[in-house]
Amino acid sequence: MDIASKVEVIPPSFVVTNTYAGTVVYGPGGKYGPRIQMDLQLVLLHSGSMTVEIDGVPFSVPPESIALLKPGHEEMFHFNEKRDTWHRWIAVAVDPLLPDAAAYFDSLPLYIPLTTRLNQLTDMLMSLQNDGCSTEDEVVKALGRSALWLYATEYLHLGLNHLKHPAVLLAVETIHERFGEELNLKDLSQITGKTPEHMIRLFQRDEGVTPIQYLWQYRVKKGLELLRSTGLNIGEVAEQSGFKTSYHFARTIKRHTGLTPSEIRKEHYNKPYRSGTNV
Repeated sequence: MDIASKVEVIPPSFVVTNTYAGTVVYGPGGKYGPRIQMDLQLVLLHSGSMTVEIDGVPFSVPPESIALLKPGHEEMFHFNEKRDTWHRWIAVAVDPLLPDAAAYFDSLPLYIPLTTRLNQLTDMLMSLQNDGCSTEDEVVKALGRSALWLYATEYLHLGLNHLKHPAVLLAVETIHERFGEELNLKDLSQITGKTPEHMIRLFQRDEGVTPIQYLWQYRVKKGLELLRSTGLNIGEVAEQSGFKTSYHFARTIKRHTGLTPSEIRKEHYNKPYRSGTNV
């Protein structure tokens, strides 16, 4: 069974009783354990490195990864010998897993690359905790459940993108986060550690366009979304979409769609409402 077919299975049900997020830094040569893992736990390894022995078998987890630890196993952690290791975690306490749920989580890998979405979800959990939310609050438990499904979803995304170069995936993620800012080929080259020429070749191979063409296509896409879903004026839409002037924005939109921004907005708001359909 391939990656996609595993993760597309309807997730089995399980009961979350509480969720807790935390952060810790271990100095060089730090250790933790042994312990029996009680929860479904996500460990976000931001820097340093980690080897975790699970039932006596060692597994290395590289930096910028997120590991999924499963209940009922003995664990011993060994951290980087030469530098600090910083990680955060989300511990999701659950009622004993039924066989189908246990098999589902066992089908997922020990770790995947750390993603922006999982980082943001962890930020949200920690912010709620800092504001006094209990580990048993429904919103906190729901975020714990969502973190586990997001891990599975990111695994699926990784499977669908396994043929794309990691530098392309990193550059695309950067563009999606920072499309409204000043961003150029040199910036993307520095972020990915690839020369501009190499980045162009990789993008043309994996995306069919250059990095800057991809950036402007994405800015157009987001600009159209803002036109259709907000009441921002054209200048504000242009600025938030990464265009320097409303004139440049309008000219680019007209070239891509054949319509002016005002015509697109008017066309959208004049569409008749149809009961029972999604907008």
